[in-house]
Amino acid sequence: MLSVSERLAALSPSETLAMSQKSAELKALGIDVINLSVGEPDFTTPKHIKDAGKKAIDDDFSFYSPVPGFLSLRNAICEKLKKENKLEFTPDQIVCSNGAKQSVCNVLLSIAGRGDEVIIPAPYWVSYPEMVKLAEGKSVIVSAGIAQDFKISPEQLENAITPRTKAMILCSPSNPTGSVYTRSELKGLADVLAKHPDMVVISDEIYEHINYTGRHESLAQFENIRERTVIVNGISKGYAMTGWRLGWIAAPKQIAAACNKLQGQYTSGACSIAQKAAEAAYLGDQSCVAEMRSAFERRKNLVVKLARQSNGLKVNEPAGAFYIFPDCSAYYGKSYNGRTITDSSDLAMYLLEEGHVACVGGAAFGAPECIRMSYATSDENLQEAFGRIAIALDKLG
Repeated sequence: MLSVSERLAALSPSETLAMSQKSAELKALGIDVINLSVGEPDFTTPKHIKDAGKKAIDDDFSFYSPVPGFLSLRNAICEKLKKENKLEFTPDQIVCSNGAKQSVCNVLLSIAGRGDEVIIPAPYWVSYPEMVKLAEGKSVIVSAGIAQDFKISPEQLENAITPRTKAMILCSPSNPTGSVYTRSELKGLADVLAKHPDMVVISDEIYEHINYTGRHESLAQFENIRERTVIVNGISKGYAMTGWRLGWIAAPKQIAAACNKLQGQYTSGACSIAQKAAEAAYLGDQSCVAEMRSAFERRKNLVVKLARQSNGLKVNEPAGAFYIFPDCSAYYGKSYNGRTITDSSDLAMYLLEEGHVACVGGAAFGAPECIRMSYATSDENLQEAFGRIAIALDKLG
């Protein structure tokens, strides 16, 4: 009898992708489902970026690219980091991959081994613990609820560190919460990390450009941990380029070299056309980024107001990304039509089947008391979706 490896058997399927698939199946049956489960901008890629991709095809960029990416793109990323983040990197510290997801996984596979501990603040992006499993490491979850604005404290971080701790992953702006660490909050974490020189810091900044605080703050800005910090970023969210599949790391040379070596054995270089489009994204007009960010902020204000009209949802004020992550535990134990809600996964399925709105239960993000709702869709869809949600929740008694 055929069987899969222990490594694969240990992995959990992505609940966000699973809910999106269920939504698509209902749509295929003719049911009008509004999908708030997917973490994807609804905007199209800006024209000047698409034109660069088309030109790359015409210019015959159809051959293998260097494993870490074209030098011209890595230079563009270094220029972006210098201009936007005041950080100095050289091209040999940049490795481009097939999306930021591969970038994170490359780093973990390069630095962690059997039994190594990786600290992951919760709520977390669903794939972090699964990637640690692939590396045969152990996730150490540090939880911060809505009362903390979903952000861990320096004390919590210090208490989680052991002699086996290899790394920490921090995502700010956050998926799934939309929370953004301030400079002073990041400095508090950096001062703890500075006392543990064997730890690698993975700073996932893929939502950098969807930030409503006025300025992005990176963990890499602090000199006491800069030489051990890996920035993960990419074009998917800020430039509406999810399908182009291009992410990157800016890392200490030793880690960049390790990721280059690893990637060279299992995917090689990222798509050549996507790389030339990404180059145009970073070097071209940035007004498209500001326009999309403005639209997301308007939608954020709308959905926070609409969600707070449901008395059972406790909602914080996100400062970035395009999600709200309300505490929905007030609905646990309530019933409608013979159906009882026991957790957020139950509630997500109830909202899909009763209200025809797709969301994702918080257990997959390490916060079973919450539910994730994306507002990366039109204002009209959001108005309709939260109207349906309100009706469905009012039925629970």
